[in-house]
Amino acid sequence: MPKLVVSLDGVVIKEVQLTKDKTTLGRRPYNDIVIDNLAVSGEHAVLQMAGQDVYIEDQNSTNGTYINGRAVKKQLLQHNDTVEIGKYKIKYLVEDSSDYEKTMILKPGQMPPSMSAPTRPLPPTMPGGLPPSGFGSLAGGTVLQASIKVLSGAAAGREVVLTKVVTTVGKPGVQVASITKRPGGYVFAHVEGNQRPTVNGQPVLGDPVHLKDGDVIELAGTQMQFVQP
Repeated sequence: MPKLVVSLDGVVIKEVQLTKDKTTLGRRPYNDIVIDNLAVSGEHAVLQMAGQDVYIEDQNSTNGTYINGRAVKKQLLQHNDTVEIGKYKIKYLVEDSSDYEKTMILKPGQMPPSMSAPTRPLPPTMPGGLPPSGFGSLAGGTVLQASIKVLSGAAAGREVVLTKVVTTVGKPGVQVASITKRPGGYVFAHVEGNQRPTVNGQPVLGDPVHLKDGDVIELAGTQMQFVQP
């Protein structure tokens, strides 16, 4: 789980675990992370979590937001990055997680190996090759997992099983979105790109959208369907 370590002149002031989709940082007391210093604007920056990716975005602050000495407007944070706000240094740390899947790149006419459905055990079958009526899990008691099926382009018909807690899809630098497994189901969120992805034709503008079986996602010129057993 990602966390921030806030320090001043080499002395650690606080540590904050990032657990929310949106975490605000600033001088005003209503911020999630409050730094009471005149060099810090009232609403200085916001940290947005998309799966296990965390982006920091400067909120038009007076003195700016810096990462590793470079002024930024919005940037994806990497492990060990140092965010500088005034005299304060904020170290971004990430614990390793095997549940994070790297971005799958959708290219017209080309599909990376990761888009191929992984081999999985098949349920017991009745005569004729059909699973028993009402059967809802794989052999060994594993619950069937949701998947996305590519509907358009050269890769149409391909299906990707969502085996990870977070799956990111799209074209890095153009349009990227994430599908995150939560206790209440799966949610779809915009991560990167000026153009917003859509779910059933509706743009994903703010909060993550809860996905339902049959929902159609359009991202980076590719249509996909969310399938949940």
